[in-house]
Amino acid sequence: MIIRKDNAARADYVQSINKAIRFIDLHLDEDLTLEMVAAAACYSPFHFHRVFSVVTKETLNAYITRRRLEKAASVLMRKKEVGLTEIYLKYGFNSNSSFTRTFKKFYGLSPMQFRNNCPDKFSKIRQADSKNGQKIVAFDKYICNMDHKQWMEMNASIEVKEMPQLQMAYIAHVGHDNLAGTFERLMRWARPKGLMDWSGLKMATIYHDSFKITAPDKVRMSSCMLLQEPVQTDGEIATLTINKGKFIVGRFEMTNVDFEKAWTGMFIWLHENGYKTTDRNPFELYHNDYRKHPENKFIVDLCIPVD
Repeated sequence: MIIRKDNAARADYVQSINKAIRFIDLHLDEDLTLEMVAAAACYSPFHFHRVFSVVTKETLNAYITRRRLEKAASVLMRKKEVGLTEIYLKYGFNSNSSFTRTFKKFYGLSPMQFRNNCPDKFSKIRQADSKNGQKIVAFDKYICNMDHKQWMEMNASIEVKEMPQLQMAYIAHVGHDNLAGTFERLMRWARPKGLMDWSGLKMATIYHDSFKITAPDKVRMSSCMLLQEPVQTDGEIATLTINKGKFIVGRFEMTNVDFEKAWTGMFIWLHENGYKTTDRNPFELYHNDYRKHPENKFIVDLCIPVD
C-alpha cells in the first residue's frame, strides 16, 4: 500500500489516528484488538495498521503497551494506596512477574522502585542512553537548594480557584520539538474565519502526558485556541472542552527558558500545600503574544487541576 503524501490526505490520516488514540486511552483497561481500534478510526484493520505506524512511528501493539505502562506509572506516582495487583490487572497484565519485567525493561526500575523514588523526592524521568530511553534523575540544583521558593515568590502569583468551562479548537502535537509550527498551522486555519480578530483571543497548550513518565519525543500535547462560539472544523483541526473545575493557577511573566522551572515550582508548591492532582490535564493559557512584549516574555497562566 502506498500512502499519499499530499497535505489533505495526511490531515485526514491524522484526524482518523487521533480518533483511534482517544479510543485507546478511554479503553486501556479493556482487551483492545486491532479490529476494535480500526473500527473507531473508520478503517479496515489492514489499512489502519499501516497508517497508524506511519503517523505515530509505532506499531499499534507497541503504542498500547507503552500507554498502559505510562498509566500504571502515573498511578504508582499519584496513588500510593493502590496496590500493585490492582494496577497490573487494570492495565492488561496477567501476573506481577510479567508486569514487573515489562515495566523494568521500559523504565529501568521495578514498579516498587519507581513508586519509592519518583514523587516524594521530586525526581523526574529524563531521556538517557538506556535501551528504552528513560531513567530517574534528580532535579536541577535550584530545586535541591530550594531556591525555587524565592524564584516563585519573585515571579509568580498563585491562587486556587474554580475555572470555567473552556471550548478550544486544537491540533494534536507529539514531541517537544516544533510546537510553534503547530500553532502557526492553527492560526493559518483561523485567520480566514475571523477567529484571530476576537478581542478575547487566547492560545493554550494542553499536556496529555507527563514528562515524568513519557519520553520527550512521545509526549502528546494540543496546540489550542480559545473559542467564543462553536466552529466547523476539518482535517487535522478538531475541538475539545476543558471542563470547569478546581485548579491551582500560577500567573507568570517569563521568558521561554523559565517554563521548566515554573512548572517544577508549581508542582512542588502543590505538594507542599497538601493538594493532589487529578486525571485531568494541566495546561498553559497565554495572555499575550510574547513577540510583541518588549522583553519577549510570556504572560501566562500555568493551570493544574486538583481535587
